[in-house]
Amino acid sequence: MTQDMLLGNEEPSKSKETFLEKFCLLAKAATTTSALLDVIRQALEAPNVFVFGELLAEPSVAQLKDSEDAKHFETLNLFAYGTYKDYRSQPEKYIELTPAMQKKLQHLTIVSLAIKAKSIPYALLLSELEIDNVRHLEDIIIEAIYADIIHGKLFQNTRVLEVDYAQGRDIPPGYTSQIVETLQAWVNSCYSVSNCIDMQIKYANAEKSKRILNKERVEQDLINLKKVLKSQASDSDESMQIDTHGPGTSGGLGQSELRKKPSKLRNPRSAAAVGLKFSK
Repeated sequence: MTQDMLLGNEEPSKSKETFLEKFCLLAKAATTTSALLDVIRQALEAPNVFVFGELLAEPSVAQLKDSEDAKHFETLNLFAYGTYKDYRSQPEKYIELTPAMQKKLQHLTIVSLAIKAKSIPYALLLSELEIDNVRHLEDIIIEAIYADIIHGKLFQNTRVLEVDYAQGRDIPPGYTSQIVETLQAWVNSCYSVSNCIDMQIKYANAEKSKRILNKERVEQDLINLKKVLKSQASDSDESMQIDTHGPGTSGGLGQSELRKKPSKLRNPRSAAAVGLKFSK
């Protein structure tokens, strides 16, 4: 049985950005540290906020990194760039997550996996989300689909999540240079492919020209051969006409002479009789 959870091809609406802007404004307006920490916790629990880069960039939030409230900064950093396994590996580094926060972090982990691969086995999802129940896993995936951060289908027979779309996550600091290098490598690869195609086109055109010239040469040779054969056939016909109707060249008798000769030798006995009678 296949469960189709495709929600459409449209990209997420800009309402998520609006929600994030609201928390950025609240962070700017916070006059005390406790108020700022409360804003951070609200952003982490908010169901429609899945990017946190702008909030991290707020000066008041950045100052928390080296303060006694650094756990709030690290937790916000975790939700921006990390995964559920990162949290489980060092839970003491972060604030205690509420059930809503944990579920959101699991949703973000699914997004990270969906960005890397379009076909995600259940086994990998169960491992990354540290879930031992397939039904629970499917519920979390369906929640992520309805949250509009991924589009895809659940194939229960093959136990695979096929992803059609995944929302992008925040880009870690210093990662931009890696993106530039990746894009440059892609551009260089495109140039190489383009040059290879140009060479193949030139080779194909040269081969085509050779074939055309060869074809023209063969056709001309055929025309010349036909002319020679026709000329030889004409000479042969003329020669045969001369041998059949012309005078003999070997001293033999012609046809008219051959027809006349037998008439002189007709009735040899009569001639003998006449000869005998004359001798008496």
